[in-house]
Amino acid sequence: MATYNQLPVYKATYDLLLYVYQIGKNVQRDYRYTLGETLKKDLIMILTLIYRANSTRQKVETIIEAREKLVAVKLQLRLLHDLKQLSLKNYANASLMTESISKQLSAWQKSYEGRYPVT
Repeated sequence: MATYNQLPVYKATYDLLLYVYQIGKNVQRDYRYTLGETLKKDLIMILTLIYRANSTRQKVETIIEAREKLVAVKLQLRLLHDLKQLSLKNYANASLMTESISKQLSAWQKSYEGRYPVT
């Protein structure tokens, strides 16, 4: 079993968190301290869930929870774009990153569903 910080999905999520911190500098204060902070907290929660999924036998439930959090992240990014707080370029980059994370989580979940079914 690989350590959590060596997992590609962990690295991709961490890279997205760094990207959100970088692009967050251009967000208006009203949104930076509300929506922006929630976005960062959700990404940190996903990183925590990836760690937990890697170190427990109940992987599927934890991965499902991480995927649900990722849906919230996608929604928050779209909302920031619709509120004109993210440029189209930044939104597109973040969307590509979230899509990659989503695919990795989905593949990880499928690889464990047969071995450790959800009860």
